[in-house]
Amino acid sequence: QVQLVESGGGSVQAGGSLRLSCAASDSTADVNAFAWFRQVPEKEYELVGCLTVNTGTTDYRDSVKGRFTISTDNAKNMFYLQMNSLRPEDTGVYYCAVRRYGLCTSRPAAFGSWGQGTQVTVSS
Repeated sequence: QVQLVESGGGSVQAGGSLRLSCAASDSTADVNAFAWFRQVPEKEYELVGCLTVNTGTTDYRDSVKGRFTISTDNAKNMFYLQMNSLRPEDTGVYYCAVRRYGLCTSRPAAFGSWGQGTQVTVSS
């Protein structure tokens, strides 16, 4: 499985921006789904957004639509989560994940490769 490493987390005030990066150890040319999940204490992983390559679609959870954007750079084996207009409720540990075959899904178990997670803290 491809290894993933996130970077770019940190602490910001509400209204600020962060860009999370996910670096893959191998080519992402055959990855079909690039996803970002987040987790807060005592809650399950929730899908923040996911890009499906073969359909050309990107889906986001309602609370982040218009504020977050997923992008990819296959030449660099990287993908990103641009987060703007951050809110305190966006606080959590963010994970990147990829799925080589199949479509985007909110089921974490469907994704074979995960990063180690990066903390995002948004203060009011």
